[in-house]
Amino acid sequence: MSKKVALLGFGIEGRAAWRYFRDQGADITILSEDQPSDVPEGVAIEVGSNIFERAFGYDLVVRSPSIRPDRIKTDGEVTSTTKLFFQNCKAPIIGITASKGKGTIATLIANMLSSAAIKAHLVGNIGIPAIEKLEEIAQDDVVVFELSSFQLWDMTQSPHIAVIGMIEPDHLDVHRDFAEYRAAKANIAKWQHSKDIVVYHPTNPYAHELARFSPGTLLRYGTREGAYIENEQFKLDEQVICGTADVQIPGKHNLENICAAITAAWCYAKNISAFAQAIKEYKGLEHRLEFVRELEGVKYYDDSFSSAPGAAIVAAQAFEAPKVMILGGFDRGIDFQPMIDELVQANVKKLLLIGQTAPKLAAFLQKTSIAKDAIEQLGSPDMKTIVRRAHAVAQPGDIVLFSPGCPSFDMFKNFKERGKQFQEEVISL
Repeated sequence: MSKKVALLGFGIEGRAAWRYFRDQGADITILSEDQPSDVPEGVAIEVGSNIFERAFGYDLVVRSPSIRPDRIKTDGEVTSTTKLFFQNCKAPIIGITASKGKGTIATLIANMLSSAAIKAHLVGNIGIPAIEKLEEIAQDDVVVFELSSFQLWDMTQSPHIAVIGMIEPDHLDVHRDFAEYRAAKANIAKWQHSKDIVVYHPTNPYAHELARFSPGTLLRYGTREGAYIENEQFKLDEQVICGTADVQIPGKHNLENICAAITAAWCYAKNISAFAQAIKEYKGLEHRLEFVRELEGVKYYDDSFSSAPGAAIVAAQAFEAPKVMILGGFDRGIDFQPMIDELVQANVKKLLLIGQTAPKLAAFLQKTSIAKDAIEQLGSPDMKTIVRRAHAVAQPGDIVLFSPGCPSFDMFKNFKERGKQFQEEVISL
């Protein structure tokens, strides 16, 4: 008799789970709050507002990442594709989590290992469901797994090497509070063993808090415990990897991300020339401080991936030049005061505020030393209007920085669509 499996939700991870269990000959039912698109022909589906509370009669219930575990009521076993991957993966796993920067760190680690002739599989929150790669991963390979709080939420296994970057409030539209968010993230270290390793941010107190859950070795990147910067060079164990001038991506935070990647990758390959090559060739991820073009002496950068205040802060701090900054979006209920305090000191000459959060951001900004005429609420216009306004107020030597610091859902499908539209409109100027 085939195993009865319920898939809760049918997004990217849900579709990957369907293919995985289909190949095992399971009896699959999709449970979804809304009617999903592209449901495979012949697959049973139940739709309803409280459908996750009625997941009874199944052997296995597979949670999609954004569904709170406490919303699920079932008499079967609850799992996720992340759990299944960890349980069945033959190779060691380097797991990376952070509120920002985890995609960059993960990609750099994978690139460094690949450059050192180690087969590295980059999976997870970066966009490739890990479960789809399971069959092609060999014991001698290394898995580099970007892990969100949603994926970590109900984990009972941790990776062999856990990398914890900057942690700050995020996803508070799903998590009850910051404490719950941190508790979910903590699972990256909580289930480690004494021979495992945590590589963590040197100054962020929440990264330190999470790292201390591990019984293994704790290494702070950016210090002599791991990779660090001295005399404008990346070093580890007193050995020079390469110069900071070789880095093609902007921002002090990215120098920290590189230190994190070197520290983690060094555990599997101590290959200086390979690491240096990976650093020199890395040009960044899409929509992460991505240079679009220079026009009339103004440089345009797409940082649409910026969906939390901390990301907007590091984006603004990445450039010394005067900035026209486009800020705002979906209101996730996060406190903007720390971001505003930093932006005041980041040479931002003009703030164009968009989306649901525009009035709230304007209220915060009007209490600061920023000139009143430097604050402009655009509301929720189309991207053409936003870009044209930025172009109109920017002067030669300025940077137009699209780093919303908020999610995209009030105006766009996702951050990728938001960034794509920004780039298209900038190119068309």
